[in-house]
Amino acid sequence: MEILLTGATGYIGNAVLARLLASEHQVRAVVRNEEKADAVRVVGVTPVVGDLFDPAWLRGQLDTVDGAIHTAAGSDERDAALNDAVIEAVLASFAGTEKPFVHTGGVWTYGDNPDIADDDPQQPPAITAWRPAGEQRLLTSGVRASVVRPGIVYGHGGGIPAMLAAGPRDEAGALVLIGTGDQHWPTVHVDELADLYVLVLHQAPGGTAYVGANGTNPTVRELGEAAVGPDATVVAGSAEEAAGRFGAAFAEALLLDQQSAGRAARALGWEPSAPSLVELLRDGYPGGR
Repeated sequence: MEILLTGATGYIGNAVLARLLASEHQVRAVVRNEEKADAVRVVGVTPVVGDLFDPAWLRGQLDTVDGAIHTAAGSDERDAALNDAVIEAVLASFAGTEKPFVHTGGVWTYGDNPDIADDDPQQPPAITAWRPAGEQRLLTSGVRASVVRPGIVYGHGGGIPAMLAAGPRDEAGALVLIGTGDQHWPTVHVDELADLYVLVLHQAPGGTAYVGANGTNPTVRELGEAAVGPDATVVAGSAEEAAGRFGAAFAEALLLDQQSAGRAARALGWEPSAPSLVELLRDGYPGGR
């Protein structure tokens, strides 16, 4: 199969690209410029420089492939417009076909929730308030479309956990946590998340959302303690400090208290077994793992 992939140079997208190639797919990777094209130009990948904000152009690309995965993000105020353009193009191109499409959502849209079920109502914080409408449009479209909602993604020294470990210290040298540290984060290793994307691409019937969470839901305090090791300490922060550090919208999401077992993904056959985030932080959060 030839699969169109957006975001192939990103944290999640690059892992998905590797898994698609390992599954012997051909990949058409949509990138923003020639520099990004050079970064993904390997055997099995055809870089395509184009504009994801242009639904007509993207539809032309989608018409030529057997399926698609969307992991790209604008990472700014354009995220909503980017997703709307991609959804519009997918619905126009894939309508009336059995071509699979896997869209990226996020676990934050569930809001505070101690046991997230994949079909729970959405209660998003401000930073992701734009997500549910587009996802619902996809899932009820009749297109073979699925949504993967990743938890806190970790692995290879990247993602939000790296920001936690590199956080500020107080006058005594203690790591300042994000908020009190009592909130739980549902977690997932980036490589196993990539496995889930490919599994959903192959097997999901469409119309379903899958939480990408491995069932390990540490508190931020546990993560901070693992990051500093036995010879250092952590100290509670506050919502105000977090807002000053990350901005109010991002901080609101990081302060959510969430847990998930990823039950729908497991029912599809996903079996995550990577080292936990706590384990990797205790080992210095190495780039190779």
